[in-house]
Formats: sequence, C-alpha cells, structure tokens
Amino acid sequence: MTPARPDRRAGAPRGGRPARPARPGRGRRTEPGDGGPPDRAPGGHEAHTPPGRPKEGTLDGLVASKEIVICCGPGGVGKTTTAAATAAMAAHHHGGRVLVLTIDPARRLADALGLSPRTHEPGLGNTERRIPDEVFRQATGTSPRGELWAAMLDTKQSWDALVERHAPDTRTRERILANPLYRNISGRFVQSHDYIAMERLYDLHARGTYDLIVVDTAPTRNAIDFLDAPTRMADFFSSRLLRWLTASYRSRVVNLASRPFSQVADRILGTQFLGDIAEFFILFQSMYSGFVERAGAVTRLLSDRRTTFLVVSTLEATPVREAEYFARALVARKLPLGAIVLNKVLPPYFRDRDAALLAEQLRDGADAVGGRLSASLGTDPALTTRVLAEVADSFLNFGVVARREAEQQAELATRPEVLATVPFFEADIVDMEGLLRLGAMMWS
Repeated sequence: MTPARPDRRAGAPRGGRPARPARPGRGRRTEPGDGGPPDRAPGGHEAHTPPGRPKEGTLDGLVASKEIVICCGPGGVGKTTTAAATAAMAAHHHGGRVLVLTIDPARRLADALGLSPRTHEPGLGNTERRIPDEVFRQATGTSPRGELWAAMLDTKQSWDALVERHAPDTRTRERILANPLYRNISGRFVQSHDYIAMERLYDLHARGTYDLIVVDTAPTRNAIDFLDAPTRMADFFSSRLLRWLTASYRSRVVNLASRPFSQVADRILGTQFLGDIAEFFILFQSMYSGFVERAGAVTRLLSDRRTTFLVVSTLEATPVREAEYFARALVARKLPLGAIVLNKVLPPYFRDRDAALLAEQLRDGADAVGGRLSASLGTDPALTTRVLAEVADSFLNFGVVARREAEQQAELATRPEVLATVPFFEADIVDMEGLLRLGAMMWS
C-alpha cells in the first residue's frame, strides 16, 4: 500500500489539479555524513550519475521540469523498457517520488524492473508498489536520491474504485457493481480500458503523492484511443441511443415507432439483457456530470505544460512511420511532444570515413594480411583470410545502414524538443543495472 504522506498542495490551477510548491524532493536525498555519490561506487559499480545540473535540450532536463511523462510508440521497439529506464533515472538522480505506470495489458514492466518470478518477488498490480532501494544498491553501489514506485493498471479494480468514489449513494454503488453488464464492460471492453487508464492517471496526479508519473501506454494506434477516450466516453453517455434505452426502461412503455426495434432486440438479446443494459446506463447517468467534468479535466491535464509526451521508435520503416503518425497526431491536438527516442541505432563509428577506408583496405588486402597473421598465429591461411574479408565486409555493410539511419533521423517530419538515440544492446535488459545503463545513454 502507498503510505500516507503530508498534503503538499495549495491553490488550484487549471485542470482541477492542486498546485505544488517547488519540489524539494526532486533534489538529492542525503544521509548524515553523506558527502555525495562518488563517480564510481565501492565494488566497481558505475554510479550512473550525469555530471552537473540537468541540461536544456536533453531528456534529463526535459524530465526534470515535468510531472507527467507519457511514453508512446509502436509495439516491439522497447517502449516499456524506455519508460522504466526514464523513471529509474529520475528516481536515482532527481529524487522525489517517481511512479512508473503501465496501461499496456502485456506484463513486461515487472521484467524490465527485474521483478519477474525468477527473482522471487511478487508481481505488479493495480496498487503502487515501491521498488526497494536495495535494487539500486545492487546495480550501482549507491542508494537512489528518491523513491521508485511501479504499478500495472487493472481495469476491473480501477472501475470499481471509480464507482465507489463517485456513486451518489451506497445503494446506487452496490447496484452498479452487481449489474451483469457492468461486470463485463469493466473487465473486457477495450474502450473502458482506455478511459479508466486516463481516470487512473488523473487520480494519481491529483492525489499529489508523486513528483513524477511515467506512463507506459499500449502500442501507437491504441495510444490514440487513449488520448480520445475521455471525450468519447462523455459523448457515449449523452448519446440518443442511451436516452432512448433509459427512457423506455423508466416508463416501461414502448411507443409505436420503437416497437419493431424492441421486438427484434428482445428476440435476439432477450428482455433480461435489454433490462440490464437500461439499468446499467440509468445508474451510470447518476454519475454523468462527474464523467463530463472529469473528461474535461483529463483533457486539460494532457495539454498542461507539466505534461510531456515521449515517442519511442526504431528507425525501421514500419515503426518509424507509426511514430511519425503519432507525433503528427500530438501536434494536431496541440499536445506537448517533448522527445523522440530512437532505439537500436547503430553507433556513429560505423559512419567514420577513416574507419571505412581501413575496412576497404583490409578487405582488398585480406590475402596479404591473412598470410602474415596466420604465420604468427599458427592458423590456417585460407580460413584467416576469409575471416578478415568477412569482418571488413560486415563493417562496410553496417556503415551503409548507419548512414541510412542518419539520413532518416535528419528527415523526421516532426521535430521534438529532444531527439535521443540509443545504441543496439546485445543482451536483453532484465535488471536495474541495465535500465540505468540505458537511461544514462538516453539522458544526455
């Protein structure tokens, strides 16, 4: 459970979000006698400490100035790992309380935080869970300046909590929770997942418990649904169809115009099912004004200067197309595109002209070099020559891809505040040390 915390809030700026004072917690948390983190911690661990204050034009500086970071992008490009690394870096270097929340139903965040079943740690759920400082100490040899928390959206639990919070009375709340249609929609309906994700984000931010919330969304196309969910839900509860259903159910009278539809619906769906539908929406309409008000507040929160969007992609054709589509959608909606993170990018030395020249010389002179090298190593001359030629060819081929990637970066149609590139990692990132290593590459 999230521990109680003194209320730090005062005032009420736009979006219904209580204002915060300057973030004392987003500085380094010190202990008595602590003179600051060393460049290299005891035991040889990297301290993962970027030098100096956060710099403008870097992901470090961008995240330091925000309260919500929403990570979006195509599937399979490292979005969840990027979100976890961003949150881990903020907790470790900026301080304060940092929450990473995934609304993607796939259960990858626990793995990214090193909390998979093989670590004998309980998994993530709807309740925020603190990542022990010991996880940081094992990775770096030092304690984090702040606290890292994590949660994974549980649609059903979040809907139940919403109903319990906003139902006008106990009887209405119990009838909604017992309604068969509600139980199906709250657990399985995709649009309900998108909407409750926005509600959860809004509620977590409004509570004021966390200095920074990093959100890992579903893949790109679903992330667009995530953005539109509040407006769609408000429109749905005010639609003509729902007015007709609830009016008919209330009066128990079906007029001549609606009788044919009702008779067909009764035969196909059953009277009980239609009754459940009507009862569900009648009960939910008792919370309608709250839905509309919250939808507006959530929409304002997304466009607030304290929120930023981070689009994650690779430079492969399909993912980069989807990333650009989402970036254009953000700009069209006047939402803050803070950063694009390009994952699995080839390192710049593949574009080095001198290195390419040496590779060409090695390829063309492989016979001579191979002969001399095999004599000193005692290896087969033909095999040595073939290996040298293949190494040189591979370097030159990677150079072609690296130059193409650089051109693609330059041609990105939408330019964010920050453009960060991360090289390809040979091994999967499964623990905090890997997350902080990835984060350090993104940070500056």
